[in-house]
Amino acid sequence: MRYRRDVGPGDSGMRISLRRRYPDGLLGDVLGVLTSWVDGVVQVTRASGEVVVIAEADVVATKRIPPPPAPR
Repeated sequence: MRYRRDVGPGDSGMRISLRRRYPDGLLGDVLGVLTSWVDGVVQVTRASGEVVVIAEADVVATKRIPPPPAPR
């Protein structure tokens, strides 16, 4: 599988999906709003309000995600 990085530092405020590599080599995903990408550090805020901080070197793939559906 080939991973792509379609999101970067200029995409703050966008809803994204980010795949990261953990120290043990496993991969994990974060879904939320890109709040910062500065000096090699990426911050994503999840819908719960939790801020996830990831080293840029651990980012494997990123992509823009459409806004969630409106509540009915």
